[in-house]
Amino acid sequence: MSSVYVHGLGYIGLPTAAMLANYGHSVVGYDINQELIEDIDKGNVSISEPGLQAFVTEALESGNLEVSNEVGPGKYHIISVPTPFDEEEKDADLSYVEQAGESITPHLRTGDTVILESTVPPGTTVDILQPVLEESGLTAGEGFALVHCPETVLPGNIITELRENDRIIGGVNGVSTEAAVRLYESFVEGDIRTTTNATTAEFVKLIQNTYRDTNIALANELAKVANDYAIDSREAIELANKHPRVEIHQPGPGVGGHCLPIDPWFLAHDSDELDLIPTAREVNDGMVDYVVELLAKELGSLADSRIAILGVAYKGNVDDIRNSPGLSLARRLQSTTDTATASVSTDGGTSVGVTLNDPHVEDQTLNLQPIEVATGGVDAVVVTTDHDEYTQLDPAAVSVQMAGDLVVDTKAVLDEDEWQKTGLRVERI
Repeated sequence: MSSVYVHGLGYIGLPTAAMLANYGHSVVGYDINQELIEDIDKGNVSISEPGLQAFVTEALESGNLEVSNEVGPGKYHIISVPTPFDEEEKDADLSYVEQAGESITPHLRTGDTVILESTVPPGTTVDILQPVLEESGLTAGEGFALVHCPETVLPGNIITELRENDRIIGGVNGVSTEAAVRLYESFVEGDIRTTTNATTAEFVKLIQNTYRDTNIALANELAKVANDYAIDSREAIELANKHPRVEIHQPGPGVGGHCLPIDPWFLAHDSDELDLIPTAREVNDGMVDYVVELLAKELGSLADSRIAILGVAYKGNVDDIRNSPGLSLARRLQSTTDTATASVSTDGGTSVGVTLNDPHVEDQTLNLQPIEVATGGVDAVVVTTDHDEYTQLDPAAVSVQMAGDLVVDTKAVLDEDEWQKTGLRVERI
């Protein structure tokens, strides 16, 4: 078992630190946020993730996990810090990666291994992190091992996927790759796939998410085309997918989360060859406007309308609101989401009131309402997240609460026939 520093205790870093500790490693979780360190040290986990609270508590109580805002020597250093996206420049802010490297450098010893797990543009490990670490006087691949091993987990199932997903490990040379393999073999049950090229490992993570984003863009465009032919796009996609070489994803109100709306842009960090990928991004980001147009068409006018948006988490059964399509829709319909009655002039002077509901999200700034309040007196309901709770809604109760009769189900979670029996009009993407 080895001594490990995990740098960054967010959505990935904290579960990773607890995983390593629960598999017998001596782990220090490091973060610059002192308040976060104090909370975790008390056993308080602010990340809403199934099983994570108990998992972290187990690691702390075993004595294998401690948290600190100071860095010391470790056989392994895992960097799991944010790489914020600059929306204007369409590029990654790599300053946190550099800072993590700077915190490690004074403590780097011969034979240590540094692993970058953060999602980064191709070349970051070698071009950005390596020079910082070599300020220690050691050479990457000789004095110390340097590796990129991207995380590929899904919120809502992080602990299981950390253990069971395949891992891709790419070191700056074979020795580096082998050093990282020894650590991940201690807890990973999936296959470990290697390359003696850190940039390839970085590239693979990005193209995995780019494939999904681009495939969803195809589904979204097909959904819009299908609507022009009065075709159920989901039925058509389901039938098309019966072919052994076809796997079209499902349409929806847009793409959310930390990865899919952002990772494709990282490919353009040092390349001017992107053409299809930006178009796919434009299609997916444009789905919010498509929903607005659908509402305006079905309501006749958005003037003075009231609309309930069900779901501000970016995906079902989680509380993660990063790049949420539901919130994007709300902001498109109104200027702010800090009040349930705020409105904005859109569509040539249209005034739209929006209410928000989400059974999984707790955010006081959003003024989320109980379902009966959110749908009370509204002209339309838009389902933007596939939470289990929405599949169980009573259409008769919702119908009574609404003033209008329009339901837009962007995630196909409602039983269309049952809802229409109550007199509601159901439109799907």
